Amino acid sequence: MFHKVLIANRGEIAVRIIRALRELGIKSVAVYSEADKDSLHAKLADEAICIGPASPVESYLNMERIISATISSGAEAIHPGFGFLSENAKFVEMCEKCNIKVIGPSSDVIRKMGNKSEARNTMTEANIPVVPGSDHIIYDVDEAHEFADKIGYPVIIKAALGGGGKGMRIAVNSREFEERFETARLESENAFADDGMYIEKYIVNPRHIEFQIMADSYGNVVHLGERDCTIQRNHQKMLEESPSSAISPEMRKVMGETAVRAAKAAHYENAGTIEFLLDKDNKFYFMEMNTRIQVEHPVTEMVTGTDLIKEQIFVAQGQELSFTQDDIKISGHAIECRINAENPDKNFMPCPGVINEIHIPGGNDIRVDTAIYNGYQVPANYDSMILKLIVHDQNRYCAIHKMQSALGELVIDGIDTNIDFLYGILDDQEYKNGDITTDYIKNYIKKRCEK
Repeated sequence: MFHKVLIANRGEIAVRIIRALRELGIKSVAVYSEADKDSLHAKLADEAICIGPASPVESYLNMERIISATISSGAEAIHPGFGFLSENAKFVEMCEKCNIKVIGPSSDVIRKMGNKSEARNTMTEANIPVVPGSDHIIYDVDEAHEFADKIGYPVIIKAALGGGGKGMRIAVNSREFEERFETARLESENAFADDGMYIEKYIVNPRHIEFQIMADSYGNVVHLGERDCTIQRNHQKMLEESPSSAISPEMRKVMGETAVRAAKAAHYENAGTIEFLLDKDNKFYFMEMNTRIQVEHPVTEMVTGTDLIKEQIFVAQGQELSFTQDDIKISGHAIECRINAENPDKNFMPCPGVINEIHIPGGNDIRVDTAIYNGYQVPANYDSMILKLIVHDQNRYCAIHKMQSALGELVIDGIDTNIDFLYGILDDQEYKNGDITTDYIKNYIKKRCEK
């Protein structure tokens, strides 16, 4: 067992990891920026180390300071959470050279799968269906433009080492391509300290289906079913559920086996996600692999009865998976709503500020992952997500009504949030019917404005 683990992250995921470590009897070390000096993760950890100013580049993206904090604290391992450095191969390689275990895949695997063009080539060799795209990272706008013209519009421009919807833009014609490319590149550089880009054919109105996988160092790979992440705005997921209403048991088996093959082709170890696009003809295509734990991992935990963070830690310590594929049974239905500090009526403008009052809903199979509390100052420097509300029930119909009840009970006073917006989605007949694509939010906003 590790004796001490440093969490190279902040917010609810840092709190989630600290709790898992505590339950395993492992000491935790939090790092925090000056803007996060009063944060819950810094208060809950056994030790807390300030690593710099509010700017992510000077704190949560500062590799040298995080490694220095790890060494000085005596931690043997780092859990990177999601975002920030969680998919940065250079950071993991630096840790490997310092004999620090990163709880996740190796730098070689992250480099291979984090590079979207190389990941695509790996999947093609493994006979896995892929969306047409560039076969190498592109830095030059003229080369990118030429490739986009070649494969045809619309195209999607993606940060090659990105994730979480950042550094992504859609170009529907050649005229707007260069502007979209430069905007995505700048966003990628600010979020991931890298401006390499990847160009992919954009599939119109798909569903976004991802499979959670866990793999150990002994060649065991297991999938834990799918999550439907179709409800998203600007490629940022807002609501996720498991299982997907679009997937039959037969299709789940095929897609799950494909996800396992994809992970094996990448020689993958630890938690990861194989992301697919499902078109209107029920054909699915590999989109990318996220080499980290996902924001939406709780819905998988709810329907499978597993603890993915603990499983990550076990695998990182060299243990075999604690379950086999036959052990994984999907039970009931789970939904997660991402509660953001933002105003949907003002184009989802971020709304940092002080939490005057918070009331957390309770009840059977209702889970809240958050790092906010009464009097907490939501900083303006980071992602606007402040709370995840997750419910589980016997079927999708019951889960929808349970989530509406929980959202109705949730109170966050002092700042604007998207609680009412999410409640409206759950009350929308198209959503209830499962008649959704990645354009759902855009169409829902249009309907909302017409009322």
